[in-house]
Amino acid sequence: MKKILIPLLGLALVVSCGTAKTSEGASAQSTSVAKGDKAFLSAYKTIKADELKKNLYVIASDEMEGRDTGSPGQKKAGEYMINYYKSLGINPPKALGSYYQKVPADFMKKRGGGNLPDSENILAFIEGSEKPEEIVVISAHYDHVGTKNGVVYNGADDDGSGTVAVMQIAKAFQEAKKAGKGPKRSILFLHVTGEEHGLFGSEFYTSNPVFPLANTVVDLNIDMIGRDDAENRGKQYVYVIGSEMLSSQLKVINEAANKKTNNLELNYKYDDPADPEQLYYRSDHYNFAKNNVPVAFFFDGIHEDYHKPTDDPEKIDYPLLEKRAQLVFATAWEIANRAERIVVDKK
Repeated sequence: MKKILIPLLGLALVVSCGTAKTSEGASAQSTSVAKGDKAFLSAYKTIKADELKKNLYVIASDEMEGRDTGSPGQKKAGEYMINYYKSLGINPPKALGSYYQKVPADFMKKRGGGNLPDSENILAFIEGSEKPEEIVVISAHYDHVGTKNGVVYNGADDDGSGTVAVMQIAKAFQEAKKAGKGPKRSILFLHVTGEEHGLFGSEFYTSNPVFPLANTVVDLNIDMIGRDDAENRGKQYVYVIGSEMLSSQLKVINEAANKKTNNLELNYKYDDPADPEQLYYRSDHYNFAKNNVPVAFFFDGIHEDYHKPTDDPEKIDYPLLEKRAQLVFATAWEIANRAERIVVDKK
């Protein structure tokens, strides 16, 4: 997650605070995420702690040299991710013709990116069976802060955890597709670069979208979901940020999906307009939100190893990472398969 605070741009926060497991207010259509839904359950169960761990020990290894934007280590991590998608039979978007969307050095430099080299977003895509033109985005950044004074900052939680979660969620949707139960709407698995330096990859994508933003239904963004913070030590929880900022339905859908699956404690602390961390503005979902795309940001909190060389894969809570990834999948499943796309009815 980006460390430097992003200036507020006049977007008012009108959301609730605190912790909740259910929500009052606007009702969503009846959820398809039911315990009796065999297609959903079969796919959901493919998201496993041991597979998340296997991938994270590669993504967050010293070999990847901290995955700084445009670095050889980041490119090596990207190659691993692409080979994973190829092994699953998940292709890049046809309109792009490649898993790579180049993010030019000049684009980043103009936005304060200094002398960063060219880098790439990585995109994998499953086309919807009934509403292929409507796009559900599941995003995470795969860059971190690199190596400093010869010490590798592995970024296992930030955002190796989100990276491997997106990969496993993609596998779950692909398993459903193979079983003849693929999503009705299309799913874009978007791994963005340059987040740590200024949300550059997601800004480039939303400025140069492969699919029209008008057709983008939601962005479910995952940035740090493998640890706990001091405030929630030992709890089965996740922070959800911004889920009712633009749509009265998204938070309701997410809570229903949570209740019918792992029933984590959903914490809305960072939706408070007065919260000093202002996290709504500090990860890649914000570039979708400012383009009027509903977003939900899944986050574990700021822990003692945040942006330190001690953010290593052995410190990840893999069973909890599994549950959080399953929640994002369950939410995406409902949004992708419901009869009507979620509304944008807030400003």
